[in-house]
Amino acid sequence: MYPAGTKLDPIASCGRRVTRWYDRRAVVLGAFLVGLAVSAAGATVAVFRGLTFWRQTKRTGRTFTSELESFEQKASRTERHLAEWEKSSAGLDEALARLRVSRARLRVLQDALDQAQARVRWLRVFVPR
Repeated sequence: MYPAGTKLDPIASCGRRVTRWYDRRAVVLGAFLVGLAVSAAGATVAVFRGLTFWRQTKRTGRTFTSELESFEQKASRTERHLAEWEKSSAGLDEALARLRVSRARLRVLQDALDQAQARVRWLRVFVPR
């Protein structure tokens, strides 16, 4: 009835014949295939980026875990050193107390010696050098 490529467009032409230089089905199919190809390419890029992100996440998790283990070892070593320091500090306090007592005794003995030397100083005159 109409020549090839002639279509009726009820909305645009109110039922008149409209001749187009392209085939609508081919354009729609082409647009669909281009959209499908772009979607497939986007999905491929998204998958590769997701895999890269997953690998980086695993690597980062391993790094954090190793650093936390290192921190935990250092913290336990510090705690051990603090416990040893507290023990040695208690021992040092006891040693300081003994030193104070010993110095007090030494002071008493030195005073006694000074008094004894003062009492016998007059005898030095008779002792030859």
